Amino acid sequence: MTDTARAARPSGFLAGFAVFAECLLTGVWIAVAALPLVTLPAALAAGAAHLRRVLAHEGGGVREFVADLRTAAARHGWLVGAAGWAAVALVWADLAVVRAGGLPGGAFAGAVGVLALLGLVVAGVRAAAVWRPGASWRVLMGAAVRRTVRDPAGSLVLVCGLAVIAASAWLSPPLAAPAAGVLMGAALAVERRRA
Repeated sequence: MTDTARAARPSGFLAGFAVFAECLLTGVWIAVAALPLVTLPAALAAGAAHLRRVLAHEGGGVREFVADLRTAAARHGWLVGAAGWAAVALVWADLAVVRAGGLPGGAFAGAVGVLALLGLVVAGVRAAAVWRPGASWRVLMGAAVRRTVRDPAGSLVLVCGLAVIAASAWLSPPLAAPAAGVLMGAALAVERRRA
């Protein structure tokens, strides 16, 4: 190995670690911005926009994040968040009926409901990853649902990212916040791989 190759290796590691650290910080910003719950899609979109700027070496900081958050929420991002929480409530009610045991084929209906909800969450993450100011959430969600179905490998990566968030929250709830940024980093990688 030449001296030049040895010198290039640490900078590559340091650059990768810097991106990882930025993902963790972005996750904390996403968690704080998503506290009203209905702003979760807008927070994810703002986080993805921030990470795109960092990866393109265009700077970016909390001011740009907040500006993107406002733009994404104002363009019906809050409505997407409210619809997402309504879907969660619907699946929760479905599972309550299944647990009560009075529904024939209830276990199958419950499993289908949970899988459909998981697919919608993955589609929501994918839509947030490609969001740009001025984009329509309806168009983004429609395209994201199609990509979720047509790219099962990428969707599985995002499901694993959601599992990391769940495991982090189970071990120590504050760890779920930085893990959200890692999920958005993974979503950006999945979308870039598709392109």
